[in-house]
Amino acid sequence: MLAIFAAILPIFQLLVLGQALRRLPLFPLEFWRGLDVMGFYVLYPVLLFVTIVRADFSALSLDAIVVALGVPGIAIAILTLALWPLLRARIALSRPGFSSVFQTAVRWNGFLAFAVAEKLFPPEGAAMVALVMAIVIIPINVESVAVVAWFSGRNPNIGGVLRKIAVNPLILATAAAIVVRSLPFGIPVPLMDMLKLVARAALGMGLMAIGAGLRPQDALRPKLVVWVATVLKLVIYPAMVLGLALVLGLTGPQVSYLALCAAVPTAMNGYVLARQMGGDAELYAAIATVQTAVAFVTIPLVLAVAGQLSAG
Repeated sequence: MLAIFAAILPIFQLLVLGQALRRLPLFPLEFWRGLDVMGFYVLYPVLLFVTIVRADFSALSLDAIVVALGVPGIAIAILTLALWPLLRARIALSRPGFSSVFQTAVRWNGFLAFAVAEKLFPPEGAAMVALVMAIVIIPINVESVAVVAWFSGRNPNIGGVLRKIAVNPLILATAAAIVVRSLPFGIPVPLMDMLKLVARAALGMGLMAIGAGLRPQDALRPKLVVWVATVLKLVIYPAMVLGLALVLGLTGPQVSYLALCAAVPTAMNGYVLARQMGGDAELYAAIATVQTAVAFVTIPLVLAVAGQLSAG
């Protein structure tokens, strides 16, 4: 486990660096907003495209992998919704607050998972993370928008949501990569080399942007509800995924790939949704910050358990 901890340490150091740079007067707020936009529309899509085009999926059971992540994803969503009456009665949690608990329980930071996979696993591990990340964008965003709209009292524009999903750069990049893989010829070498250079820059810049978006001041004295969302995301969900992976007969590195996807904290993009649709954005930021800090310990633990289980 110490080897895993040492391998992911540089990744979390980049998060800390992003937070430190965010606090310097050297970079205006608009810089970080611009970096987020560039990451969403350029860096991350190119990273997904290059990874999927170059990947060898022949050794992966992709159907079982999607089931092993998807079924627990549905289960954790149902479990979180079932906790609403209890959280409302015991700790007087508001409806907008609960929508942030739900989002932080079901969303996962695919780019953090990708960065760890690049560090720990062979190329097909990172490729699996990229492909699964693109697949789960649709259901996670639909259920998140629906829950935030319901609990914030807003009327969701389902057509608008579906249109946004249809033109999501990550989904478009994945579709383009699948088309390129099916062609009898590859894309020109100079173009591919250029895309590789962009992809190489994506992770470092993206991780610093994630770190810059964290809100440590909101997490210095976390409330009970913050820990509820953290346990759901970093303990219960990984346990569900690992259990189902073994039931499905997955073995070897595939179990570790799944464990990594399940072990990462929530994604920061839910904060924007909460702010735009009347959810509790401050609570979302606090939960995301605590989850990211705790994940530094839980990711090595989950990967160590996955290694033991997959080895028999």
